[in-house]
Amino acid sequence: MAKNPESPIEPFKRALANAARSLAEMPDLEIVYSGEGPLLAGKRAVLPHPPRDLTPADAARIRGLADQMALRIAHHDIAAHAKARPASALGAPVYDALEQARIEAIGANALGGVKDNLRAVHEHAWAKKPLNQLEALANPPMAEVVAMIARERMTGEPPPVMARPLVDLFRAEVESKAGPDLDKLADAFHDQKTFARIARTILRDLSLGDDLSDAPDQADDENEEGEDGESDASEDGEEGDGEGQSPQQTSMDESEASHRESEDADSQAMQADDDSEAEDSDEPPEMGDGEQPARPDLKGEGKQATYKVFTTAHDEVVAAEELCDAEELTRLRAYLDQQLASLSSVVSRLANKLQRKLMAQQNRSWTFDLEEGILDVARLTRVIVDPTASLAFKEEEDTEFRDTVVTILIDNSGSMRGRPIMVAAVCADILARTLERCGVKTEILGFTTRAWKGGASREDWLKAGKPAQPGRLNDLRHIIYKSADAPWRRARRNLGLMMREGLLKENIDGEALMWAHQRLMGRAEARRILMVISDGAPVDDSTLSVNSGHYLERHLREVIGEIEGKSPVQLIAIGIGHDVTRYYRRAVTIVDVEQLAGAIVDQLAELFDEEVRRVTRKNANLLQPPPSTQGPQGPARRSTFKEVRRAVA
Repeated sequence: MAKNPESPIEPFKRALANAARSLAEMPDLEIVYSGEGPLLAGKRAVLPHPPRDLTPADAARIRGLADQMALRIAHHDIAAHAKARPASALGAPVYDALEQARIEAIGANALGGVKDNLRAVHEHAWAKKPLNQLEALANPPMAEVVAMIARERMTGEPPPVMARPLVDLFRAEVESKAGPDLDKLADAFHDQKTFARIARTILRDLSLGDDLSDAPDQADDENEEGEDGESDASEDGEEGDGEGQSPQQTSMDESEASHRESEDADSQAMQADDDSEAEDSDEPPEMGDGEQPARPDLKGEGKQATYKVFTTAHDEVVAAEELCDAEELTRLRAYLDQQLASLSSVVSRLANKLQRKLMAQQNRSWTFDLEEGILDVARLTRVIVDPTASLAFKEEEDTEFRDTVVTILIDNSGSMRGRPIMVAAVCADILARTLERCGVKTEILGFTTRAWKGGASREDWLKAGKPAQPGRLNDLRHIIYKSADAPWRRARRNLGLMMREGLLKENIDGEALMWAHQRLMGRAEARRILMVISDGAPVDDSTLSVNSGHYLERHLREVIGEIEGKSPVQLIAIGIGHDVTRYYRRAVTIVDVEQLAGAIVDQLAELFDEEVRRVTRKNANLLQPPPSTQGPQGPARRSTFKEVRRAVA
């Protein structure tokens, strides 16, 4: 009996694995193909499945992803990178992006094939990132811009075609401030320590961090004469096992000495939490003299432990269609529709009620007692009673309805698995369709992590010698199911991704809220609404195991406080079986997932009702006739009122 013929994709996979092992100089590198790729964790590289009909472009892109991982293994010292990495929230992403550009420059300059593969990766990534100039100006993506300019300096490779308008938007500013230091990168990318020192200088040039002067000066490492005179510095000099070994050995030696300090710091932070933030504990907050929940303390002790991130190198913001192929998305969407066929009718009825309310608010209103316009037949009785009375007229006018955008941010954590995520997906789907009919743009986002228990970020932390209090220690995955400008019919299929096995992992709510808020702030609409759907407090085992127990929750409270207190974005939250009222000022908690549709519609309807009441009160105040004209002289009163209306218009 003849054997089954080998799939034509298998030779490609074997050749790719061998090439990656050779480029990484690691014979035991494990190459895995999965929908979770690309991901590098230790000696395991996860790549996306090659499509059945493998085109040259697809092959180059997947080879490029493998080359990126292999080059990172061969030319990146995690300990040295962590040691020099700034703690600044603005500077750290740019520093990470420059390091990635350095790694890729080594391979691109050495091998033409690697250069072509990397070009394919970047072209494919930017082909799905249309430039939104308003959003870019509101939140400049400096990490991407600076990295592309640096890559151009080091390899001569221009930015991807779709990225060039973005680079041109900021190129003059970046080069005027950091041009001379960017030129130095081309001579230093083979030396990670020297490159890191120049990268820190570039961050200073661009004013992307105030704490950079506190970072360890790597020139001291090169001279083996540390300013501290500590025994660790001398041990670096004695070991001398190469450029990448010294900082790693230092971190290993310091880890035991700092272990007690880290434990003390954790205990002190937790004690301070108990003393100064008793209202921020896991227990329900004391309501005291009213129903108002505890608010975050944004000054004083409330900010004693600044939120930080160990590394952003493995984070991703990804469109739903990039996480699996079109065929699988169609199948998952069909499964979602099948599971929620009965619920869809209920949600549709509620959505239609919301639509009628919104359309009614956008309908015209009438102004009465005018001297001209449409005859008001309801006031004709006055003419019959008093023939000398003048006729009354009315006029129809548009009600002010500000253009609006709504973002629905859905918790994609593992605890949402099953019925909750199904209901959340179909509610978001039908709500987006309803709001689109009313001229309200809708964005649907999701947040989770790329891995359980820390993923590649934790691997980097372990290799760096387990530095104390590393901050957030997991790989974020932020998913765009539907962008605000995408029509519902194009994005409908993407929501099926929530049904995919293995997608839902852990949840870091604070950073997800910041990300969704930043996207909204880049919009041009006059009114912006952010709705969060979650079923629990932020949880990430890897982060909470090496930081204080309230680390993620405290950050979430701070972010909510900033948005509610300082941002024009209107923030509302719906908790599924979880009391979110202790976090959010405007929130509702439901105990049964079947109540989600009603809660979403009610919350949005309440917001729009408030808007109409506000506009009505404003117009009433503007159009109120002066007291001196409110006499028995009807025609005189109407004439003055008409003049006021015209002045306001």
